[in-house]
Amino acid sequence: MNSRRSWFVFGVGAFLYLAAVLQRTSLGVAGVAAADRFDVTASALSTLAVVQIAVYAAMQIPVGVLIDRFGPRTLMLTGTAVMVVGQCVVAFAPSLTVAVVGRILVGAGDATVFVSLIRLVSSWFSGRIVPQLSQWVGNIGQLGQVLSALPFAWLLRNEGWTTAFVSAASVSALGLLLGFIALRDRPAGAADEHRATNIRVAVRQLVEAFRRPGTQLGFWSHFVTQSSGTVFSLFWGFPFLVFGLGYDQQTAAELLLLLVGAGIVTGPFLGILTARYPLRRSNIVLGIVAAMGVAWGVLLLWPGQPPIAVVMAMLVVIGVGGPGSLIGFDFARTFNPIRSLGAANGVVNVGGFLASFVLIFLIGILLDVQDAVRLGSGGSSDLYSLESFRWAFAVQYVVVGIGVGFLLDARRRTRRRVFADEGIEVGPIWVSLVQAWKHRGDRR
Repeated sequence: MNSRRSWFVFGVGAFLYLAAVLQRTSLGVAGVAAADRFDVTASALSTLAVVQIAVYAAMQIPVGVLIDRFGPRTLMLTGTAVMVVGQCVVAFAPSLTVAVVGRILVGAGDATVFVSLIRLVSSWFSGRIVPQLSQWVGNIGQLGQVLSALPFAWLLRNEGWTTAFVSAASVSALGLLLGFIALRDRPAGAADEHRATNIRVAVRQLVEAFRRPGTQLGFWSHFVTQSSGTVFSLFWGFPFLVFGLGYDQQTAAELLLLLVGAGIVTGPFLGILTARYPLRRSNIVLGIVAAMGVAWGVLLLWPGQPPIAVVMAMLVVIGVGGPGSLIGFDFARTFNPIRSLGAANGVVNVGGFLASFVLIFLIGILLDVQDAVRLGSGGSSDLYSLESFRWAFAVQYVVVGIGVGFLLDARRRTRRRVFADEGIEVGPIWVSLVQAWKHRGDRR
């Protein structure tokens, strides 16, 4: 199955995802320009990113159902076309309201690409290479953030808002053409037995996938690992680096590349670890979350202006959360049959973007509240001060902490179900794990 044709399909699909990430993250380096163009408050400005992520998250489950019914190729091409339209709307938007409509279209189109590509990988490849390719999907896609941080940011500074966003849309337009020519749902001659016969069957498969504790474990793994890096790269990181820390815009854009670099370097290793040590996947997730908590704590508690080395270290650590979140999809693959894998992947992908949506919105509100308090007490308005960002970013500990609690519960229920299915007595966890390993081999 892992033929030359398989790699060609993978390459075109990965380019489509790279283009989707470019559209998604283009707003991350345009926050300052958007504030000047539309002249709005922090919470109002955050709606540009919030509605995009909200639509993306809300679309995941319907998209998963549609993938199981109509196939990933149809969803990828349709979504890419919608993104092109959305970015063109943003490019010519005369007001924040029109720009929000454009970002809604971007979020809706973006919602189709990643989960479709993960399904394509499972259809065109087999064996232990699948979790490693899932990591490479994430790494290649994140190169789209490089395009937004460098050439897109350069165009925005030098050629203006409209030229930059139209240029970004053209990349997805190219991907749409390549995808129409090259993408197929499965290898030639392969049976179409994994596609739901109608929407009712696809919805029933969604319900079954959602009820599986392994799918929920994937959801919460994605929730706790992806959100921090997404919030930083997609919206609040650039204003924090420019206004909170006083870096120039070029330096801030270049620093955001550390998120991408960290993911590219660590992603392949996480893929290998996931494939070789399936019984330790949730521990890897928890280790990544703990490291991110420590990195944020050092930065936020640093007295005065933190050294750039501390900022860079934090960016590297939260950058690991990107490939770390892909472990959630390996849980979905492990605990769901391929006929419902689209729906299961959709459920998992909601996790990180739901957390990101909540965090972006809460950070904007907390910044505005602090600004109002200072004005009410006779102080000056300093909306984007370092101190304001410290308190606003601290809300991550609450949101991610809640997610960790649900993750631990889902892990416990997943292990109970696996052991019960195999007739393994559930006693002390280390005893149960040893029994499961002997009984099931590398199943999990």
